Amino acid sequence: MELLDKFNIKPNDITLYETAFSHTSYANEHKVKSYERLEFLGDAVLELLMSEYLYKSNKYDEGEMTKIRAHYVCETANYEYSLKLGLNEYLKLGKGEEENGGKYRKTIVSDIFESFLGALYLDQGLETVKEFFTNYIVPLIENHEIDFFDDYKSILQEFVQTGKRSLEYKLVSEEGPSHNKKFTVEVVIDGIVYGRGTSHSKKSAEQTAAKDALDKAQKGSLIWEEHTK
Repeated sequence: MELLDKFNIKPNDITLYETAFSHTSYANEHKVKSYERLEFLGDAVLELLMSEYLYKSNKYDEGEMTKIRAHYVCETANYEYSLKLGLNEYLKLGKGEEENGGKYRKTIVSDIFESFLGALYLDQGLETVKEFFTNYIVPLIENHEIDFFDDYKSILQEFVQTGKRSLEYKLVSEEGPSHNKKFTVEVVIDGIVYGRGTSHSKKSAEQTAAKDALDKAQKGSLIWEEHTK
C-alpha cells in the first residue's frame, strides 16, 4: 500500500490496513469487514497518546488538559488530521457513497484516522503508534497547522474559569469609514493584556484576540505561565 510506504511502515498484516479504509458501504457490497471495530480501538489509542502528550508538556493543570484534549480528539480534529495526511485518498467506498462525495464526508474522513491508528497499533504495537503520533500529529498541533477551535472566546473563558481569573475585552481603536471600519480589541486577564485582534467587526476582533491569547497559552509563553498558576 502506497500510504504505508509514505510513512515508512512495513506491515506485518496488510489486511488490517485494508480493513481500516473499508467503509460499511464498501464492506456490504464486497462482503468484507468494515473499519468500525478498528475505529473503536483507535479512539482509545488516540486518547491515550494525546493525554500523555498534554501531561508531558507540563503546561496545564488537570482541568485545562481535559478541555484541550476534547478539542484535539474530536470529529473536527480527526477530520483535519486525515486530510493533512491524505488518508481519505485511500478510502474504499460503496458505489453510491463514492458518487456522493464520501471521500470528503466529515464523519467518514474523521473515522478513518482512528481506524488507521487502530490498525497500526495491532500491527506494529504501541511504540510505533507513539512514533507516528510524534512525527506526524504533534507538529500539526505545535505549528498551528490546524485550526481546532470554532469559538475561541468560549475556550478562553474555560481557561479563565479554571483559575478563577477575571476576563474582559477592551476596544482600543476604531478606524476607517462606516462601511469599512476596523476594530482592534485586547483581551485582558487579571489586568494583563494577553491577546490582541483586529477585524471588521467587534465580535470578530474579540475572537481573534482570544485566539492570540490561546496561542500564547499553547506555546507556554512566560507571561502566561507566570500569571496563570
